[in-house]
Amino acid sequence: MVKVLVVDDDQDLRDNLMEVLTENGFSPDSAENGEIALEKLQDDTFELVLLDSVMPGMDGLETLPLIKRTYPKTRIIMLTAFSTVNSAVEAMRNGADDYITKPFKIDELLVAIRRCLEEAKFGVCEEILNSDDMFKCLANATRRKVLLLLYRESKLRFMDLTRKLNIDDHTKVNFHLKSLKDAHLIEQDRRKNYQLSPKGKKIVSCMSSIASS
Repeated sequence: MVKVLVVDDDQDLRDNLMEVLTENGFSPDSAENGEIALEKLQDDTFELVLLDSVMPGMDGLETLPLIKRTYPKTRIIMLTAFSTVNSAVEAMRNGADDYITKPFKIDELLVAIRRCLEEAKFGVCEEILNSDDMFKCLANATRRKVLLLLYRESKLRFMDLTRKLNIDDHTKVNFHLKSLKDAHLIEQDRRKNYQLSPKGKKIVSCMSSIASS
């Protein structure tokens, strides 16, 4: 479940956003200013921060570079009033990933959140898939087909794999399976069933995201 930190000095807004985020499948937490936000980021990992630009104490514009420097993979959407749009644009130059103006519609905010998270996911996927070793491993169509089969079927024994691949040469299938195991994309359970490793699941998810983009 994606963790989102809501940072705003308006308690009613924080409470409302917490409720909306929970209803939409996120795991939210909140902070009333930048200092508390940084403390919470030290204690937990958040994929996304909704950061108000103007708050008493440490405001969003001060907090932004501190978050980006310490947690560069955390996405940040600035929340700003119409009168501070110029500041929000400046914040994006300094590392914010998006901004949304107050007052905003909940649907508008949810679209911005999901877009921001998809962009983050795509960036991670690009980094993983562009590595030389991974590119060589996934360049082969049979290996990609094995990964997709295991993604759909969860677990398959060797003979089931060869049948679904429609390959009679068992030596060839063994070669591809060994390549995928060496890349830590697949593994075997105690019963010798082949299944995706955690890394393999991430790779298939990345392949699906890129294919649908």
